[in-house]
Amino acid sequence: MQHPAVPELAHTTTRPVHWLATAAALAAVIAGSAVLQPDSATAAQTGPPHSRAAAGAHAPAPDPAAVDFPISCGPVDPVVKKKASGDLDGDGRPETVAVVHCRAGSGTPPDGVYVITRSGSGRPRVVATLVDPKDRLNVSDFAVRDGAVAATLLGYSSPEVPRCCPDRQDKATWQWKDGTFERTGPAEARSV
Repeated sequence: MQHPAVPELAHTTTRPVHWLATAAALAAVIAGSAVLQPDSATAAQTGPPHSRAAAGAHAPAPDPAAVDFPISCGPVDPVVKKKASGDLDGDGRPETVAVVHCRAGSGTPPDGVYVITRSGSGRPRVVATLVDPKDRLNVSDFAVRDGAVAATLLGYSSPEVPRCCPDRQDKATWQWKDGTFERTGPAEARSV
């Protein structure tokens, strides 16, 4: 048997201590990546800036946590279920649209959809109600894009339908026109 000219190197022969060191290093990397996560993404409108965008281009979207929503929840608090931001009225400043319902331990409370903007003082406030909780609807597939709010509204054909299982579905879109949010899309719900 011929001996190599170079002596055997320590890293060419694996031992249990090598596997333990590798496993410990890998665990440290995984633990570090679990702790160091990027901030969560938020929906935002993309596209060309509006002509007046320079005035409010760097203004942050209004925070729904700083708003008192026009929803009556009794002894429980309202909860923001979904939110998205974008410039809905073309003034170069983003608005936030929030889907809100009352906190419930069980069941499916109805949703309200509210548009939030900043007042002249910079304080967020609700400026429009797109879906009133009194309509007994739930919102899914919610988005703000291209200056419009789009949502799928789930509802019930009669009071006898269990609140867990909506049997009506309606696609709705709202867009700012002539100083108000105008709803487009089918006005009548259709079966799921």
